[in-house]
Amino acid sequence: MTAALDAYDYKLLAEVQSDARIPQNELGARVNLSTAAVNRRLKRMADEGVIEKYTAVVAPEKVGYLLTIVANVEAESEQIDLLDAMRRSFELCPQVQQCYYVAGEWDFVLVLTVRHMEQYNELARQLFFANNNVKRFKTLVAMSRVKVGLNVPVDVAP
Repeated sequence: MTAALDAYDYKLLAEVQSDARIPQNELGARVNLSTAAVNRRLKRMADEGVIEKYTAVVAPEKVGYLLTIVANVEAESEQIDLLDAMRRSFELCPQVQQCYYVAGEWDFVLVLTVRHMEQYNELARQLFFANNNVKRFKTLVAMSRVKVGLNVPVDVAP
């Protein structure tokens, strides 16, 4: 269900997605609202789940994570409890940055960040080879990060 948002909310969302550290008085000046109104709107959007969390984006290479891996995974069985178990194992792995349950040839698409290929080999053993419900998987190694982000386009209200 879509939350009831107005043009001010969309402007606020665009600003905080760009930089969540902007002081509320500056946000108000940018979107033509009082600081109190900005505070109320941001709190409401957080309470309603529109804003899921505020976080820092860390450059993986600056902390020793030099490889980005995309892994496509096909399940042996689509029995719901087995798929849920696979999903949970992916969710619990800190190197799995994104996990999508998808339609089509594959069942899951994972984006992982790892320090080196040996670390990925160990993760593949744990996540794929040791899981009896993994029929097959395909590994893609990113050559470079062209675009990475989770910003949702909010420039125009639906």
